[in-house]
Amino acid sequence: MGHMDHFSAGWVTPVLSYAMACLGSALGLRCTVRALEADGASKRNWLVLASVAIGSGIWTMHFVAMMGFSVEGTPIRFDVPLTVLSLLMSVGVVAAGVFTAGYGRSRVTSVVFGGLGTGVGVAAMHYTGMAALNLHGAVNYDPGLVIASVAIAVFAATAALTLTLVVRGPVLAALAALVMGLAVSSMHYTAMYAVSIDLAPSSATLGGATATEFIFPLAVVLGSFLFLASAYVALSPTGKRHENSAAAELLREVELTTA
Repeated sequence: MGHMDHFSAGWVTPVLSYAMACLGSALGLRCTVRALEADGASKRNWLVLASVAIGSGIWTMHFVAMMGFSVEGTPIRFDVPLTVLSLLMSVGVVAAGVFTAGYGRSRVTSVVFGGLGTGVGVAAMHYTGMAALNLHGAVNYDPGLVIASVAIAVFAATAALTLTLVVRGPVLAALAALVMGLAVSSMHYTAMYAVSIDLAPSSATLGGATATEFIFPLAVVLGSFLFLASAYVALSPTGKRHENSAAAELLREVELTTA
């Protein structure tokens, strides 16, 4: 069995990956709030931006963290088409959750199903990204930890959406992003601890690209997009009246549901 090191690059990869997850989450959750203030094409555009932000933030977090992953006894390469598919899957599945939250008539059910879709998107991206891993050996998973990783993603994504839709100030907005970022990071490392590698030593050349050849440049592009989009959202005007009414509606539905 191959010895794995999840932090071969030191503290840089886990800290940077968490920061990227928080940035993508903050932008995506804020765009979801803006969507609740809007109608028509504007609403759709905010939800699309939210989906891309959260999805790309999740993807960037995963592969930045994977740059610190190594297995003793084998090089690691990444299958480029599967890696790109994991990015598209992340954005697509998260979009299903975000659009559910944005267009749902009931805020309570929107949060529940939106959190479920977003959490499943996190998990789908991770395991598709892991399928892109090429090494001299076989990757195996502990089923219990796999289930736990998906549960963590769904629970924390639901909590983040709840905080977002009842947000009343910058403190809770920041807390929602930190919760979502923690969800993505916790899910990632829980899922990684579910992994075991059965080595099959070989001198054959592995297919795919190294992390520095493909992953790092794409992560830089996505990170730049997140920073620029965050600046745009921060500078665009808000509608406090609509935001407060959405929060009040959610609180009323929660009270009716629990009464």
